[in-house]
Amino acid sequence: MEPRFNLFANPVSASFTKRLVMASKVLEDSTLPKATYELVKIRASQINGCGYCTDMHTKDAAHAGESAVRINLVAAWHEATVYTEAERAALALTEEATRAADGGHVSDDTWDRVRKHYDDDQIAALIGAIAMINAWNRLNAIARTPAGDYVPGQWG
Repeated sequence: MEPRFNLFANPVSASFTKRLVMASKVLEDSTLPKATYELVKIRASQINGCGYCTDMHTKDAAHAGESAVRINLVAAWHEATVYTEAERAALALTEEATRAADGGHVSDDTWDRVRKHYDDDQIAALIGAIAMINAWNRLNAIARTPAGDYVPGQWG
């Protein structure tokens, strides 16, 4: 597959994506558990059909020591027993927030589960992470950025 548009070659899109990367630093420096952060990025990318981001975040998770079982079961997390209750709450929030455009919403039950497991700073990071990965998914889907060649750490 050939990309429609190179997001890093055009000065406007390169400047925009650079600012997204800078905003992501806030999330990376937060107290949100790193494993949760990667699971959120993988699940939203799967839902959005973003091959580039799915490739990137599954490889980054593996590079950070995440098990193949947990990475491979993200799409089926509802039935999987390998996630903590906190991670399950984050994944539920990710799904509901990512699918909001389909007429859904974040349910009170999911919000209560998130509140039970995360403090305000972690919730802020979780909301930011979901919003950020959805933005990246849309950028890459529109530009049709091809997947498969990502190498962990290549962007920083």
